[in-house]
Amino acid sequence: MPEEDLVELRFRLYDGSDIGPICYSSSSTVAMLKERIISEWPRDKKIIPKLANDIKLISAGKILDNSKTVSQCRPSFGELPGGVITMHVVVQPSSAKSKTEKNVDELPKKTACSCSIL
Repeated sequence: MPEEDLVELRFRLYDGSDIGPICYSSSSTVAMLKERIISEWPRDKKIIPKLANDIKLISAGKILDNSKTVSQCRPSFGELPGGVITMHVVVQPSSAKSKTEKNVDELPKKTACSCSIL
């Protein structure tokens, strides 16, 4: 693999700690990056993703699509030689999504509203 084909990435976690920097092929997909993040995730964190779908990667303010390659996601300002590109990791576990939806559905529904003006 030629050296110019490698991209150095760092993943910033929710608490400000990092995974990496690690060199990846520019043909690696975002889904592959997510799998690597899960395998490298520090076990002492309160929130631990279990699936690649539990993670969203953000680079240059955009949520990255799983099917895109690293070269397609590279920001234009990340072209500095020897520069490390930092991507932010947002964890949203699948179970948290379903619990949130369930809680909204379980809220008591009021049929009438009452106000008192004094």
